[in-house]
Amino acid sequence: MLAAGASTLGVSVLLDSAMEHYRGSFRNPAMALPLAASAISIAFDGSGRGGGFPRTASHSASVAIGLTGLGFHTFNVFKRPSGLTFNNLFYGAPIGAPGALILSGLLGAASDRLSGDGGALGSGRLLAGLAAFGIFGSVGEAGLLHLKGSFQNPAMWLPVTIPPLAAASLAVDAMTGVPRPWTTALLGATALVGTVGVAFHAYGVSRNMGGWRNWRQNLLAGPPMPAPPAFAGLAIAALGAVLLMRRARG
Repeated sequence: MLAAGASTLGVSVLLDSAMEHYRGSFRNPAMALPLAASAISIAFDGSGRGGGFPRTASHSASVAIGLTGLGFHTFNVFKRPSGLTFNNLFYGAPIGAPGALILSGLLGAASDRLSGDGGALGSGRLLAGLAAFGIFGSVGEAGLLHLKGSFQNPAMWLPVTIPPLAAASLAVDAMTGVPRPWTTALLGATALVGTVGVAFHAYGVSRNMGGWRNWRQNLLAGPPMPAPPAFAGLAIAALGAVLLMRRARG
């Protein structure tokens, strides 16, 4: 399930970064790197065969490129007049977006490690903590974008209510090593939020001028359709961590 979660998250990163960087006309050649890294990682995660230097290198590259992108995006926000303000967070490069690529690389690498002896990852607790951290980060990103949209649709509250509850419950399970049934239920609901979110964003695109007849412009205008599956990917990976914790407890 970790590989499936990493692949789902990678697809979200690939499509989202492709759209956002295309909108930015790829004016910096480095803007092509997250597309290449996520595409290669997806191919390896989907192959189902663990280990090997190429796989390790691809996941390491995803983490490195994600960290570099995090630096670029942070600089893009802080270089604007007044620095760190809500206005600059709304309209600057999304600071949290490269984090998804980092998480995709880490989860993919963890999946490869588990195909062997697993080591400390075999208990699932470290992975549960990582997934919880990732969900909290995605909640922050969704909250910022939905605040920008003034939460005009009540459904916009879903990704800032259900996923943080799931992440908090998962974090407690990671600390105690005891997975609880409601954590599984909340993670399932989080995956559902990520799936249904695509439909809501598609509806949002259709409400733009010209609707889907003007798809070339409206897909770029948003809301971003590839973004919600990040919740689904992280929830799937988290469910994999929960299964590992249950197995470790016998």
